[in-house]
Amino acid sequence: MAELVSVIMPSYNTASFVAESVNSVLQQTYQNWELLIVDDCSSDNSEAVLTELSSRDSRIRYFKLPVNQGSAIARNFALEKAQGRYIAFLDSDDLWVPEKLDVQISAMEVNHWPFTYTAYRRIEENGELGEVLGVPTKVSYSDLLKTCVIGCLTAIYDTKYFGKVPMPLMRKSQDYGLWLSLLKKTPYAFGVNQNLAYYRLRNNSTTANKRKAAMFTWKIYRSEEHTSELQSH
Repeated sequence: MAELVSVIMPSYNTASFVAESVNSVLQQTYQNWELLIVDDCSSDNSEAVLTELSSRDSRIRYFKLPVNQGSAIARNFALEKAQGRYIAFLDSDDLWVPEKLDVQISAMEVNHWPFTYTAYRRIEENGELGEVLGVPTKVSYSDLLKTCVIGCLTAIYDTKYFGKVPMPLMRKSQDYGLWLSLLKKTPYAFGVNQNLAYYRLRNNSTTANKRKAAMFTWKIYRSEEHTSELQSH
């Protein structure tokens, strides 16, 4: 029987996008999944949208935090409740192609890979398609310190190998911190160089502001990975 995949989806004020993201999970050809959506106390009509979406399928589990605490806490809340062997991540404005889980889980099981990622394509806020970001066949801890090539919406790790590993409690770039933590426990993460997801660029996202993104990367180097100030430049 196919192993259960737990899909972790934090949500904050994405009522305009989240239905499309959830539908991309519902359309997966790999069917043994659970989707854990954690609403980080949105101020838009996300609650109504997510309540309706969760009523469509028993595999969708919806939770709402009482106060806004950031995506790291939302993701870790979902992780605690996850029941699957595999942990996958999808933000509430991003998308998967229908074969995403099938292709990636098959590669993990055939090759005994505990941590994988894939290529993905950027899309604009209005849905206009952008460039495809290809990925290397594998990365080590030292490789990832130089540059993060793992898109959060593409990553999957195996709890049978790692156990449940929470994200560091940072407001931004906590996924990068998690990848580094995982790569302290295994020599490589392995890439599937096939476009299996769509990353939405939004005007208010951290990745739309390179200066802010660099600041949060520096914070990971210093506070999470304890590198020297010289190494961080």
